[in-house]
Amino acid sequence: MNKILMKGNEAVAEAAIQAGLKFYAGYPITPQNEIPEYLSKKLPEAGGVFIQAESEIAAINMIYGASACGVRVMTSSSSPGISLKQEAISYLAGAELPAVIVNMMRGGPGLGNISGSQADYFQAVKGGGHGDYRLLVYAPFSVQEMWDYTILAFEKADEWRNPVMILGDGVIAQMMEPVVQRFPELKTFDKSSWALTGAKGRPSRFIRTLFMGEGELEKRNWKLQEKYQQWKEKEVRYETYFIEDAEVVIVAFGSAARISISAIKRLRREGIKIGLLRPITLFPFPEEPIRQLAQEIEKFIVVEFNAGQMVEDVRLAVNGMAEVYLYGRPGGSIVTAEDIYEAIVRDTVTEKQVGLGLCLRSKIK
Repeated sequence: MNKILMKGNEAVAEAAIQAGLKFYAGYPITPQNEIPEYLSKKLPEAGGVFIQAESEIAAINMIYGASACGVRVMTSSSSPGISLKQEAISYLAGAELPAVIVNMMRGGPGLGNISGSQADYFQAVKGGGHGDYRLLVYAPFSVQEMWDYTILAFEKADEWRNPVMILGDGVIAQMMEPVVQRFPELKTFDKSSWALTGAKGRPSRFIRTLFMGEGELEKRNWKLQEKYQQWKEKEVRYETYFIEDAEVVIVAFGSAARISISAIKRLRREGIKIGLLRPITLFPFPEEPIRQLAQEIEKFIVVEFNAGQMVEDVRLAVNGMAEVYLYGRPGGSIVTAEDIYEAIVRDTVTEKQVGLGLCLRSKIK
């Protein structure tokens, strides 16, 4: 294993190569540009194909075609670019084609700005395109996890025959940290029963998402729903910090979780018993662990860099057993541990946030 200083974007790109990436198509957009830049040089050297497509729509449809041929594929973009890819992401899920999709979120809506944001949570976990489909969504909170979960994403995409999303943001994309470059033995998955590799010597096969026969589409959808239910049983990932004696629990993912840990350490030094639950899979969401905590914890504080999205899933998991508050920052700006600390120890937040309905009245002293 090698230990090297890397940007988050570079970690994703190199980990993808180590995971067996053979085809990448993308289109430039900040703050993820180091991914295609890195792959444009390194992927051909590793025997893969790199294409800078003429648009995000072209890129994601190229991914569909290459995945149908049975190779490991990836695309990456940032928030507006991922929006353009939604139709084809629905097609990938409907056709049960494996692919890794990286979204380094930026501020929005519209062009917004190029700073880190978490405002694409709904888009990622609820299905931004059409139809009853889901993605397996990982939310790393360090450069090391960018490496580790990129490799895992390729394995899970093949295992479940489904697109997998790495949901980062501009903070993690651009930060540099030491990364232990783990080179795991690649798992192989038999694709001979469905991949389009040429029909010589066998009957033709089709990969399609159009099902016009009576009841045919419903049968297909129930099959997909069964797969998503299996994820809830087998693929939930999360971590907890300082939970053992906690009276209040923060729920946060990605960079918001990382910054929250610093605030929690200060609060605990001041005698406040507070902990953190960090979802790693945003879908499937760690509903059961939160539900179990809600039987003992009186207050949850959801910290996320948006106007309030994951908080809805936390409230569903808590199901009225505890109070749930939100500290949301939707500006696409850098939030500090001091900001989170101040929001927790005071009784009210700013008038502007109250006007947006984001009031956090924690009553924590």
